[in-house]
Amino acid sequence: MRPKILVVDDTPANLVAMRRLLARTEADVFEASSGNEALALFLDHQFALVLLDVNMPEMDGFEVAEFISEADQSGETPIIFVTAAYADDINRIKGYTAGAVDYIAKPINDVILQSKVKIFLELYRARALLQQALDELSLRNEQLTSEVAERTRMEQLVRHQATHDALTGLPNRLLFRERLETSIATANDGGSPFALAYIDIDGFKGVNDGHGHAAGDELLKAIASRIDARTRGTDTVARLGGDEFAVLLHGADNADSALARCQTLCDAVAEPYTLQVGNDRVPARVGASIGVTLFRAGTGYDDVVATADGAMYEAKRSGKNRCVLR
Repeated sequence: MRPKILVVDDTPANLVAMRRLLARTEADVFEASSGNEALALFLDHQFALVLLDVNMPEMDGFEVAEFISEADQSGETPIIFVTAAYADDINRIKGYTAGAVDYIAKPINDVILQSKVKIFLELYRARALLQQALDELSLRNEQLTSEVAERTRMEQLVRHQATHDALTGLPNRLLFRERLETSIATANDGGSPFALAYIDIDGFKGVNDGHGHAAGDELLKAIASRIDARTRGTDTVARLGGDEFAVLLHGADNADSALARCQTLCDAVAEPYTLQVGNDRVPARVGASIGVTLFRAGTGYDDVVATADGAMYEAKRSGKNRCVLR
């Protein structure tokens, strides 16, 4: 975009002379014969330079310069006063105070005018290039920020998918093992005790076979929701696969506490279900065989899991829909 120069002078002959002197500059020249006309042009254009006559009727050059300098869109526009009062220090100081950056004395020296205009146009182009570079850098920074955020989101999604069950949204076997091993290490170092419960759903196969896999999936999601809703925020509920679940019960430091909390889960699972499968509402009833074990200091991962798993099978063998502690 070509830079724009505004020439403000109330004498038509001076405007013609300036037009001739600026004809070779690589800029579009705008003319105003009064301060009000100049300010009106500022509403529609961004100027690289203003050549401003000081002595004008109604609104002199000092007033115009103050308005231009105070305007948000033009406060950085350089103003050169063109005046016969160049040698007057008082007027010169007044002009600088009003916002002028330089003076050109009348009668105008062609070489001086063209030299100064050239300098300010070069500064304008350099500033425009710098602003363009800053805008491009800002845009690139925004793009990079967006890309990093998207990459982080995707990494979190992949991590979540790798460690959570796709159907129920619960932690899967991988994450459950990680948390159980952490709990074992913490407890062995004198941290909070915990109990481990293994849960197998009684009667799930009948619902799955009788009403289809869609009903089975809806039932598993409902069971997961009930178990999760009846555990503490510090506990971990996981789906190990099929119709098997596990729960890390933190703060369960005795048999009565562990069994009471597991019985709550058993009762919740046994409540009737109404499953929405497509357009059909399918009633279902199941139970839960729960095996639970209290962590004992020095016990490793495999032993804790084997004990809870054995207790669960004992619950199934002894009549199902019950809790057994080992």
